Amino acid sequence: MYGYIIRRILLAIPVLIGVSILVFSIVRFIPGDPARAIAGVHASPEYIENVRREMLLDEPIYVQYYVYMRNLLQGNLGRSTFSRRPVATELRERFPNTMRLAVAAMVIASIIGVGAGIVSATRRYSLFDNISMVGALIGVAAPVFWLGVMFQLLFSVRLGWLPSGGMGSLRFLILPSLTLGLATAALIARITRSSMLEVLRQDFITTARSKGLSERVVIYKHALKNALIPVVTVMGLQFGTLLGGAVLTETVFSWPGIGRLLVDSILARDYPVVQGAVLLLAVSFVLINLVVDVIYAFLDPRITYGSREVE
Repeated sequence: MYGYIIRRILLAIPVLIGVSILVFSIVRFIPGDPARAIAGVHASPEYIENVRREMLLDEPIYVQYYVYMRNLLQGNLGRSTFSRRPVATELRERFPNTMRLAVAAMVIASIIGVGAGIVSATRRYSLFDNISMVGALIGVAAPVFWLGVMFQLLFSVRLGWLPSGGMGSLRFLILPSLTLGLATAALIARITRSSMLEVLRQDFITTARSKGLSERVVIYKHALKNALIPVVTVMGLQFGTLLGGAVLTETVFSWPGIGRLLVDSILARDYPVVQGAVLLLAVSFVLINLVVDVIYAFLDPRITYGSREVE
């Protein structure tokens, strides 16, 4: 297991290097003069030229990338051109907020999605099954930002139960986490239902029932554990997506997370912050996938990570 984890970490290095090259190149190919955008509309030509030299924008792109990687390997993510603060400090303040939102959303999605999927699979073609699958279809199709605005109109403007934005007590977390969680719950419910239906057709489930085991034991002890591998896969991918894809939700609810920081930095042409934020999200995604692979071994003892890796 430890050897497998080390190999996965080593294999992630070229992936992260590729991400850094891609993001480094894309932000510099955005039309317009970045030095003028950073300096401001009314800046003097001398100040604009100083900004260009400070950010090495007058150097070839490969020289800029070399300096960036050299500083990165020394633990220096650079300094924000907008706030003049270290990028590491900006990310350290914002990332816990995004993590808090993503974890809350994933808890909501897991409880609703897995629960609805199990009930739908065990009561196939029932009224609950039909309603939950239609709801899941709507949840997958509905834009997240539209759902967030509807929640604000209902629970903040009309009913006045919850705040419409910002960050503070637990009440501020409910609406944005529900917005993210319900969309994810719809996908998890569909995957859980499909996986459970497939497992319930297996011979070992028939054998367990023939032994006189109660239906609850058959469903939750035998069927559910074997059906969880594809569900865990989706949860891992969705959790990584929540970390990087909460941009719209954080913007709608004025949540001070990485997503909102990334949008503001792109608009301000703040290259160091954009590069640092994307690299942090890429590292998080790689680590989440690694954790999911390790969880596989606990769900199914037949999966081993020795010299041959079982997919």
